Amino acid sequence: MSSTAIDGMRAPRSVSFITMGCAKNEADTAHMRSDLIRAGYRIADDPAQADAVVVNTCSFIQAATEESIEAILDAAGLDNVASGRARLVVSGCMPARYGDELEAEVPEAAAFVPCAKEDQIVEVIDRLLGVERSLGAIPTAVRLHGPAASEQAPPSAYVKISDGCNRFCSFCSIPYIRGRYRSFPYERIRDEVSALVAAGTREVVLIAQDTGRWGDDFDEPLTLGWLVATLADEFPRTWLRVMYIQPEGVTDELIEAVAAHDNVCSYFDVPFQHVSPRLLKLMRRTGSVAAFDALCARIRARIPDATLRTTLIAGFPGETDDEFEQLCAYVENCDLDYVGVFAYSREEGTRAFDLPDQVDDDEKDERSRRLRELADAVCAARVAQRVGRVLPVLVCGTEEDGQLVGRAMCQAPDVDGVTYVEGAQVGEVVAVRIDDTLLYEMEGTVVP
Repeated sequence: MSSTAIDGMRAPRSVSFITMGCAKNEADTAHMRSDLIRAGYRIADDPAQADAVVVNTCSFIQAATEESIEAILDAAGLDNVASGRARLVVSGCMPARYGDELEAEVPEAAAFVPCAKEDQIVEVIDRLLGVERSLGAIPTAVRLHGPAASEQAPPSAYVKISDGCNRFCSFCSIPYIRGRYRSFPYERIRDEVSALVAAGTREVVLIAQDTGRWGDDFDEPLTLGWLVATLADEFPRTWLRVMYIQPEGVTDELIEAVAAHDNVCSYFDVPFQHVSPRLLKLMRRTGSVAAFDALCARIRARIPDATLRTTLIAGFPGETDDEFEQLCAYVENCDLDYVGVFAYSREEGTRAFDLPDQVDDDEKDERSRRLRELADAVCAARVAQRVGRVLPVLVCGTEEDGQLVGRAMCQAPDVDGVTYVEGAQVGEVVAVRIDDTLLYEMEGTVVP
């Protein structure tokens, strides 16, 4: 770092990130990291060696809030932070959700940066570390997207295409944390994808709270299907994957865009949440077993080998024994490859918080455990059917013992297991014959 770029800084100051929660937070952290690198900061892997520690929090459900609080307290207890040599910053969902209340509860933090103000991270860190800049040294009026020139891009990276949500599902706090739905302009998304691809990224995962709505809030509306097809055409050697598509967002246009491009993962992540029409209405959602079966059939009619994933909630207020059994029966007979299961979390400020007939915590845990075990049994059998097939696998990294680990197109990051391989390089896409599976993990041999 030159002294002309940042007045008074003779050596690079360092910032470390601790990221909690979902992929959207990972994307937000990546943006803040890049902003700080462009501003002349160094990113430290070890928080105990940094001049500033940023804990990017999640507050979607109570368990996530508790984990974020634990991470904040752990960071506050680091020698460099506790001694005052480093400053602690809390960013993300918790400052957005709890505001001034959080500041009173976490006096250890020197600053709070809610989601909507994360593009000001350079100014916040500058202020905390006493950095003074020459006027106009950093272009803060227009935020740059994608990795900084000095960053090593990962083999797989998330790109957010929108933020916020307009659905107000009765169990969900996201609209109160992230605000109303707002699509990011195509030019911003395209520039970020282009920068990642130029830096070596082989898979781009498009994410949002509700990806299927992308573009419908523009003056001249666009669609997710158009976005996927346009990016796939421009970046034909890059895998594209779409996550978090609400059922209404799975349009024929989107299905066709996926089917028509070999570099788009034939992967549909569509949360159903439940199958009881009565409970779905209480959730402020729609659907039924028949509707979900029809959706799966419509996808498979065009893409027979598509990978289908959903998430379900057990123990929603008022869920009867019969309705839970309906949910179990659906999982046992559904045409899905992966099923994520969550116990209902009662969140203050949401519409479901005050619903009658709240299910006892022990009962919620038991129902979610039973449903998860059933889902594991059903889905593991689907995964085992891949033995003998040859699949393209993106090699993403190595484990501590040096074992190479990657993902096939049918495996989304962090949720569907991984594929173990040998004889390849990180960042390569290689053909792998699947030799064995264990639950969701796959093991294979690279073939010529």
